Amino acid sequence: MPNKWLRQRKRDQFHRLAKERGYRSRASFKLLQVTKRYRFIKRADRVLDLGAAPGGWLQAAHQVVGGEGYVLGVDKEPIAGLPYENVATVVADVSQSDVIEQIRSVCGSMFDVIVSDLSPNVSGVWEVDHARQMELARTALRIARLILRPTGNLLVKVFQGSELKEFQLEMKSCFRILRIVKPPASRPESAELYFLGLSFLDQTLEN
Repeated sequence: MPNKWLRQRKRDQFHRLAKERGYRSRASFKLLQVTKRYRFIKRADRVLDLGAAPGGWLQAAHQVVGGEGYVLGVDKEPIAGLPYENVATVVADVSQSDVIEQIRSVCGSMFDVIVSDLSPNVSGVWEVDHARQMELARTALRIARLILRPTGNLLVKVFQGSELKEFQLEMKSCFRILRIVKPPASRPESAELYFLGLSFLDQTLEN
């Protein structure tokens, strides 16, 4: 009972703080916590947010990059506008082959950082949910390979399970440094983790 009570209190804490600070999601704190620890997003960076609805990570990213940076959110669902000139959104499905063209049609350039909080519709069957989450993680990595600048950074959500090790090796092959992160704002009972790839390797130069 005490452990359950503590988990509930922690969960309520971030919900309450999100409302107090005007964030659209308690998940904003996850991105801010990882950024504070690893400094992988900096002022004036160009940031791409995959699975951006309802916009909590857009708010957090904008807070870090400031007015000199740029943040683009991508989601299948429309995202209500935010009052920042340097934050834009595009309605697109990351699994579709034309998603890169849609992103480039809005911003037309490479990104310093890509963040992905993409999640599947949870079925309740763990093997299915894990496989779907890992496919989304691989999709984020595929997009990063195309529009992340050399030495850029990628933060991507994963679920613990049988495919995690294989994806970890994929990430390691693309970045100089790989960190496995569970921010304090993540629910303790959740199987979610975040892989943080630092300093993207320009693989076109290696081939």
